Amino acid sequence: MASTKRLKKIRQRREKRVRSKIVGTETRPRLSVFRSSRYIYVQAIADDVGRTLAQASALDKELKENLRGLKKIETAREVGKMLAKDLLSKNIKEAVFDRGRFLYHGRVKCLAEGVREMGVKL
Repeated sequence: MASTKRLKKIRQRREKRVRSKIVGTETRPRLSVFRSSRYIYVQAIADDVGRTLAQASALDKELKENLRGLKKIETAREVGKMLAKDLLSKNIKEAVFDRGRFLYHGRVKCLAEGVREMGVKL
């Protein structure tokens, strides 16, 4: 069995490899995803100015009440829709998707689909 230190190093290497190819700007921010075992979080980051433009998570007060009883995949889709609404209100129509160290399937994929459903191009 792999040690915890070794697994952490592998995760960091994977995350660095994915992020080395992605850069966000103010007009086309990077959507950075973090997935814990229970919740999902996403941020729209403009790397050129070093600022977070928008964020959404399953813990947001507006969403938390509506998410009761939903599966994790459905929750991720709703979080993506909420972020997309926020981006569209700031007149941002394109973004770069950053999956980080997570595979593009399941909750991460549903979050991206939720963003696309609202009209933001990834």
